[in-house]
Amino acid sequence: MTLLNALLLGLIQGVAEFLPISSSGHLSIAQNLLGMGMEGADDVFFDVLLHLGTLAAVFIAYWSDIREMVLEFFRMIRDTTGRTGPRHIPSARRMILLIVVGTLPLFLVLPVKELVESLYGNTFFVGGALLVTGLLLYCCDRVQKGRKSERNATLADVLLVGAGQALATCPGISRSGMTICMGCFRGFERRFAVRFAFLLSIPAVLGANILQIKDVAEAGGIDAKLIPAYILGVTVAGVSGYFSIRLVRMVADKGKFGAFAYYCWAAGAITVLLSLLKVFHLLWYGAAV
Repeated sequence: MTLLNALLLGLIQGVAEFLPISSSGHLSIAQNLLGMGMEGADDVFFDVLLHLGTLAAVFIAYWSDIREMVLEFFRMIRDTTGRTGPRHIPSARRMILLIVVGTLPLFLVLPVKELVESLYGNTFFVGGALLVTGLLLYCCDRVQKGRKSERNATLADVLLVGAGQALATCPGISRSGMTICMGCFRGFERRFAVRFAFLLSIPAVLGANILQIKDVAEAGGIDAKLIPAYILGVTVAGVSGYFSIRLVRMVADKGKFGAFAYYCWAAGAITVLLSLLKVFHLLWYGAAV
């Protein structure tokens, strides 16, 4: 792992995590087709760091929302223990409930965790999944603008958005793209669809990283020589992720995800083509030997 590779992977993670083009898919392409990855625990730990970098970007971009939800959580505990409560449920308290419910479908992924992880090495699957992501974004542009927010979104709405997030654990299916699209399909106001999608990612990323850190510990720890690469990668992921969030907000205001749809189609088609060429090369080389 060179510093250049760390920089490029951090940039890919930061940009693709929030733009609806699948960071996991792009990292899979970079590592499996371009040879930019590491092996074993180093690879897993670097992936953890990159996701923590983009998680920091979410905290910075949505700090006011997160701060209010944390404060509201303690107010909720106070009201419960004191058997008191507000006449009307505050928006931040309802958002906490929606995020908790929206996170529940992720538990359905745990029994098939190893199967999902095995898909990261299948670039044919990644290419096909990018094509599906493009189709979702294309359809999202053509959905009538909704009006739902945290005040009137239903539990069924957020469960379906959460189911989309669970499906997006597959590489090539954009987590942000899937959750934003599912929100728009359920009648969410576009700004709320984006905000909810990014806030919903917090428990998902934290949970996934806890599981990956466990894998790193079992694999024997990390290589201290790679610390400069780790620092560079996580910094680039965080900074680029913050500006990517701002870009998605601007796009959501205009309701134009079409450009990302065309990009996903192009990236998916190129990935499938490169995967075919790689297979033909291996077959040809094997026959020649």
